[in-house]
Amino acid sequence: MFDRIDLTVETPPVTAADMALPPPAEGTAEAAARVATARAQQEERVRAAGFDPVKARDQAINARASGETLDRFAAPDDAGRALLMRAGEAGGLTARGWTRTLRLARTIADLDGSTGVLRRHVAEALMYRRTTLGAQGEFERQTAHRSETPAF
Repeated sequence: MFDRIDLTVETPPVTAADMALPPPAEGTAEAAARVATARAQQEERVRAAGFDPVKARDQAINARASGETLDRFAAPDDAGRALLMRAGEAGGLTARGWTRTLRLARTIADLDGSTGVLRRHVAEALMYRRTTLGAQGEFERQTAHRSETPAF
């Protein structure tokens, strides 16, 4: 079930000390501009590759990329591929998880302004996947605990 979730982000409660910190360097408007630029890059990349217009529209967004599009545009560098292989061998990725990790790594690379998927992009994508696996473990522990608790 959790393998269908692309990423999770833990958001701890905001403390008084957090409120006293200076504002982040990147605000909402800047983040929105980076996302818009990344989306435009995704669409242009598929269009420039000469994919037919229907396929280009369906595959332009990284989250929907599959098959040839994913292989062509989300293939990581050698170090990234080695890291992904180690994660797969360690049992942290199913075939679905592998594909979702590549899609996420491509998106991270786009947001980073990188033309290629590098090891650091794969590492960040795996970090979000690892959090998802942790959430799955916690969900399973809670579910098991509930089934052991007698109903009244």
